Amino acid sequence: MKIHREGFATISLVFLVLLIINGAVSYWFDSPALTWSLLAISVVFFLFIVSFFRVPARKNTEGENLVISPCDGKVVVIEEVYEPEYFKDKRLQVSIFMSPANVHVNRNPISGEVKLSQYHPGKYLVAWHPKSSTENERHSVVIGNGKTDILVRQIAGALARRIVNYLKPGMQVSQNEEMGFIKFGSRVDLYLPLGTEVTVQLEQVVKGAQTVIAKI
Repeated sequence: MKIHREGFATISLVFLVLLIINGAVSYWFDSPALTWSLLAISVVFFLFIVSFFRVPARKNTEGENLVISPCDGKVVVIEEVYEPEYFKDKRLQVSIFMSPANVHVNRNPISGEVKLSQYHPGKYLVAWHPKSSTENERHSVVIGNGKTDILVRQIAGALARRIVNYLKPGMQVSQNEEMGFIKFGSRVDLYLPLGTEVTVQLEQVVKGAQTVIAKI
């Protein structure tokens, strides 16, 4: 298992802070029970932070007629909606909620050309809130390949306050390559053409780069 490059600074900072806190408590309080309890809590917290930035080795699912899940999480929305940012018409929305325990790397669901890559500042409503797609901090990407155009929207949640996206308009990208990262709980929305055959169900747990979300 690898650690994502976005996590090195955070992990180092957390380690330093925990080291200082444990050292200070050990120095100022003559209590072995308190010292060992704090050390145990610190180790658990540190391992959680390291785990959050993990990038597990996986065998990817690929196919030019397949839409692959851009992230790990649970499917919380499958519905027909109006998409106002790029398509400005009705689309089929599939939303995946990512808990803090999920892998938070985001990947390209299809191969193609990046037609839009746009960041939007916003609120920090809980990621499963219906208005989070349009009111929260978010980053929208449209990838097109001649067969279809798909909008992928990374959405910050109540805990996720930093969205990272590496794509620029005009780039040629490959399916399952990394497109970005969201820190500490979040959501990813997919907007597909009406009539697309969705192959997942509500509440289904999906894995990025592996689970087939839909067939084009």
